[in-house]
Amino acid sequence: MTAVVVGAGLSGLVAAGRLLAAGRDVVVLDKGSVVGGRLATARLGLGRLDTGAQFFTVRSEAFAAMVDPWLRSGLVYEWTRGFEDPPDGYPRYAVRGGMSALAAHLADGLDVRLSTFVFAIRPAPAGWDVVVDDGSVLTADGLVVACPVPQSASLLITSGLAVPEQLRRTDYDRTIALLSVLDGPGAVPAPGGVQQADDTFSFVADNRRKGISDVTALTLHVAAEPSRLHWDDPAADLEAWLLGAAGPWLGGAQVVATSVKRWRFATPQRTWPEACWASVDGAAPVAVAGDAFAGPKIEGAALSGVAAAEAVLA
Repeated sequence: MTAVVVGAGLSGLVAAGRLLAAGRDVVVLDKGSVVGGRLATARLGLGRLDTGAQFFTVRSEAFAAMVDPWLRSGLVYEWTRGFEDPPDGYPRYAVRGGMSALAAHLADGLDVRLSTFVFAIRPAPAGWDVVVDDGSVLTADGLVVACPVPQSASLLITSGLAVPEQLRRTDYDRTIALLSVLDGPGAVPAPGGVQQADDTFSFVADNRRKGISDVTALTLHVAAEPSRLHWDDPAADLEAWLLGAAGPWLGGAQVVATSVKRWRFATPQRTWPEACWASVDGAAPVAVAGDAFAGPKIEGAALSGVAAAEAVLA
């Protein structure tokens, strides 16, 4: 079997790894310049910041089996057991060097082709033709589509498969992220994260306190409704508004570098009841995966990737 995985986020990388381990030839295609999707870490000035997912939890035995080797190797570590005072005692895990290091680990050994925009998926005598915008075609007898659901559904329009209407209509909340490097300590208390921080920010993280930055570097995620309201603001206006709103979290420090990131497909507004959607109606199996299936968290995305690989291998 030659399998093609469209999307090099967490679900796609996990699915590709499972397919490769099962002895299949695998190619992963992604339109981005780096792997990981929202497992994203950026350098800004002297700071290192997780810009998307900030941590993850382990709720199931299946995911614990995946995470245990990462913990033993030191790739993953326990950041904290809660952000409240007192903490709730439930472990939150971070990744040494930032969340993108986990994506790089999962991509190691895979044939990942970045900056590759998939244009269409069409039936072929031997399975599926995956058409890239440069005109090249990859033929697969197993296919995993692991993009945000609206993008996956758009790609599958040319496949002839009957994707359920409820799945095609899945929408996502947007998240704007303000990234700021400070010249001294900020006002984010230990352990370096605040959930439901205020009326503007749903999460505020101090990446130095988290353990991935040598200097104080804050990631401030804007809540869903203000993100929606300000999504189309001009860049300069958006940055000025965010810096004003961030004032209480800066303490007495000065901002020495700042950037704004917009996550269009941040959090699915509803989830599909199964861990993936799969079809065998075509010439070869197809599975659609992502965090809109097993749950809008890292664990859900990973387990969706496992389910998609199993569906293709069945």
